[in-house]
Amino acid sequence: MIFCPMNIVLLEPEMPANTGNIGRTCVATGSRLHLIEPLGFQINEKAVKRAGLDYWEKLDVTVYDCYSDFLERNPKAAEKIFMASTKAPNVYTEVSYEPGSYIMFGKESAGIPEEILSVHRETTVRIPMLEEIRSLNLANSVAVVLYEALRQNQFSHMQLEGKPRSFTWEQTL
Repeated sequence: MIFCPMNIVLLEPEMPANTGNIGRTCVATGSRLHLIEPLGFQINEKAVKRAGLDYWEKLDVTVYDCYSDFLERNPKAAEKIFMASTKAPNVYTEVSYEPGSYIMFGKESAGIPEEILSVHRETTVRIPMLEEIRSLNLANSVAVVLYEALRQNQFSHMQLEGKPRSFTWEQTL
C-alpha cells in the first residue's frame, strides 16, 4: 500500500495549469489527488501535463462524477475533511490535520458552495490575506495548506535534508 499522508480534493477545477501544478505537488508529497467533475478541461490536455511535467504518470488521482460520488467512495472523508475558503472562520494553522485528512478546495471562479461549507464550519479554513484581495491562486493555496498539514505531522515519510551533487556542506564551512 502507498503511504498517503494527505488527500487533496479539487471541486470542479477550471484551469488545467493549476491542476497540473497541484498534481506535481501531490506527487512530491505522496498525497492523493481527488478531482470532482465537472472539470473545466480534459485530463489529457497538454496544459495539465505540461504543468505537472513528467510527474503526472506518478500521480495517484481519482475522478468523481460529483460531490456525492466522492463522499460515497470515500466514507472517511466526512470525518476528516477540511474546506479551504476565503469565507472560513478559522485560519489554516489553527486546526489539527491528521494523517489521511482530506483538504478540499473549490473552483477558481467561485470556491466551494456555501451549502457545503455550512456543514463543515468547524473545519473550514482560510489563508490570511489583505481584505481587498479576493483570493490566492489555487495551486499556491493548495501548497500553503498542504505543507502546513504535513508540517504538523513532522513531514512523515518525506526527505528532510538535501544532498548536494558537487560538494559537501563541510567543504563550504
